[in-house]
Amino acid sequence: MPRDLPLTAEEFLTWMATERGRSRNTLLAYRRDLGGYNDWLVAHGSSPSAVTTPLLVDFVGARRDSGAAAASVARQLAAIRMLHRFFVEEGIRADDPTADLNGVRVPAGIPHPLTEAEVSTLLASVLGNDPIAHRDRALLELLYATGARISEAVGLNLIDVDLDARLVRLFGKGSKERIVPFGRAATTAMREWLSSAGRPAMEPLRWARRGDTEALFLNHRGARLSRQSAWLVVRTYGDACGFGERLSPHVLRHSCATHLLDHGADLRIVQEMLGHASISTTQVYTKVSQERLWQAYRAAHPRATKGAA
Repeated sequence: MPRDLPLTAEEFLTWMATERGRSRNTLLAYRRDLGGYNDWLVAHGSSPSAVTTPLLVDFVGARRDSGAAAASVARQLAAIRMLHRFFVEEGIRADDPTADLNGVRVPAGIPHPLTEAEVSTLLASVLGNDPIAHRDRALLELLYATGARISEAVGLNLIDVDLDARLVRLFGKGSKERIVPFGRAATTAMREWLSSAGRPAMEPLRWARRGDTEALFLNHRGARLSRQSAWLVVRTYGDACGFGERLSPHVLRHSCATHLLDHGADLRIVQEMLGHASISTTQVYTKVSQERLWQAYRAAHPRATKGAA
């Protein structure tokens, strides 16, 4: 449920939507993080417009003591910093209590992609020729082929896909547009989904919402496939293949990037494909490839782990 926030915080969220072009999912995340922040302050006799730096330090400490992951605390703190900068810029507060607040260190994690064989197993697990199977096969193939975020995939419209040129137009964070290619396997799956045995068979007699008529992926009721439903599609086939918690839509994105780099793709090209604003984000995948290289070396080289005779 959306949290009630002070009017000044609501103004901040409106500004983030209209001036910064933040997506609905991003705004919901900000609302959750700021809602928790506001609730804690109210319980301690304060508010965002009156909080002091020492009280903010106590808040961060309380979040860490509660067992919250460092990444979650860091994300929430980023939203709080943006809120208070907005207050200063708009004259709501004269000072920024987050200015001297230390950040939360988040351990650098290395994503764990599927192997190429595991991806093949996953994609081959979609059996049948009914409309749902055609949709699921097309969704999985497209996610792996393009490295698209799940929100980007379900937001696609028919006009965003060019099957002849094998290109898809994706809208990432901040509504930034990028054109991404996809290969023959994804093209075949997409053609099957868009054939009479696929998407047309799932179209309703009367569309519930105008935007659904343009949606690339539909649910069984003929409405646009939601992010949650698409996530469940990925997880269902992952469970069937025995991947369990290892698999999520983002793992397919990791796998796409890692396999591209494994086969010699330029880092800048992968950055462009994934829609990363910073090359440093994409460089995480080079660590994955290096780690896999070392694993293979240790397992295969006769003198990798033994000292000289």
